[in-house]
Amino acid sequence: QVQLVESGGGLVQAGDSLRLSCAASGLTFSSYAMGWFRQAPGKEREFVATITWSGGRTYYADSVKGRFTISRDNGKNTVYLQMNNLKPEDTAVYYCAARRVAVAVRENDYDYWGQGTQVTVSS
Repeated sequence: QVQLVESGGGLVQAGDSLRLSCAASGLTFSSYAMGWFRQAPGKEREFVATITWSGGRTYYADSVKGRFTISRDNGKNTVYLQMNNLKPEDTAVYYCAARRVAVAVRENDYDYWGQGTQVTVSS
């Protein structure tokens, strides 16, 4: 059974940093591209970042480019999202997702999802 478990969310002030983690089990982690998505209250879930199975390539939404960094440790079956200079508009539930082999920016292309972790940024 595949499980993706996010952690690291919380309440921070604008300008602060957080690092989210997503621990994967039940799949061959190094065979999967990983992505982060987020859903703000009253809005649809949106793409944040994705990373290839090897970690060699990363892609970001324009809204987070330069502030967020996605990375992975295949030895620990974990993907990370380092979030710097957080803004109130980054407030959302953050989800990690796994997709076999290739990266994607559409949520429908992902095979497995975590339950999410709440990030709240106060102004």
